[in-house]
Amino acid sequence: MFLTINTNDPRPIYQQVADGIKELIARGKLPQGAPLPPVRQLAADLGVNLNTIAIAYRELQKDGLIVIKHGSGSVVASSTTTERSPDDLRRPLRTALTELVLAGLSSTKILSMVIRELRTVGRGNK
Repeated sequence: MFLTINTNDPRPIYQQVADGIKELIARGKLPQGAPLPPVRQLAADLGVNLNTIAIAYRELQKDGLIVIKHGSGSVVASSTTTERSPDDLRRPLRTALTELVLAGLSSTKILSMVIRELRTVGRGNK
């Protein structure tokens, strides 16, 4: 699994890990049923505390993206559809769009960026 930690990123490390795994799932790089590295292994690979990885895995489990089987590891959930409401799913999109507008980008530029990112993230789901 290819994840990196960016020390300049304002997000907590556990969130960077969770977001990285979410992207791998969305791109089809981690298909349904794929095993995730053990917490200790991923922590060692990334050079972070194992509790950081455990928190990331719990967040992913809470979101319904992975299943944690104590003693036998974690796997990508067989169904990655979440039970979150459309409003819950729209909230982070709205936050990101607000940041882009506040940065002074035009609607055309923002739309172009969104389409480019969607093509990148959605490659495994065509």
